[in-house]
Amino acid sequence: MNKIQIQRRHKSTPYETDYAQWCAEQGALLREGRLSDLDRENLAEEIESLGRSDKREIESRLGTLLLHLLKWQFQPERRKTGWLLTIREQRHRIKKLINESLSLKAYPRKQLASEFEFARLKAADETGLPEKDFPADCPYQIADVLDQDFFPGAPWTSDQLVRE
Repeated sequence: MNKIQIQRRHKSTPYETDYAQWCAEQGALLREGRLSDLDRENLAEEIESLGRSDKREIESRLGTLLLHLLKWQFQPERRKTGWLLTIREQRHRIKKLINESLSLKAYPRKQLASEFEFARLKAADETGLPEKDFPADCPYQIADVLDQDFFPGAPWTSDQLVRE
C-alpha cells in the first residue's frame, strides 16, 4: 500500500476535537484536490467567518479611532503622543483591511453611527467629562475620520503634545 492509500483511509480529525489539526488536514485535502474528503459544512462556516472577522476588526478599530478623535477634540490640553499614534495606527490598519478586501470599502461608513455611540460613552468615562459635553451624533464625516491629516478641534503642533 502506498502513502496516498494510507492517507485516504485515515479518518480526519473532528473539527471540535483539535481545530489546528483539522485546519491543517483540510488545507492538505484542498491542495491534493480531494474535495470529496473535505468537511464541507465546517469548512464553509470557517471561510464565511473570515469575512466576519475583518468586519469585526474594522468595527473595533473604528471605535478606537472615534474615541481618540473625541478625546483629541474635547481635551486639547491633554493631547498626548500616544493619542496621535493610536489615531494614525487605526487609520492605517482600516485602510489596509479595505485594500485587502475592496468589498469592505463602504463598511466603515455603515458602522460610523453605531461605533460613535459607544465611543462617546467611553470618551465620557475616560475623560471624566459629562456625557452631555459630547455630541449625540457623530460630528465627523467618514472621509475625515479616515484621513491621516484630519484632527478635530484647535490647531496643534507636535511640540504641544504631552510626552508620555
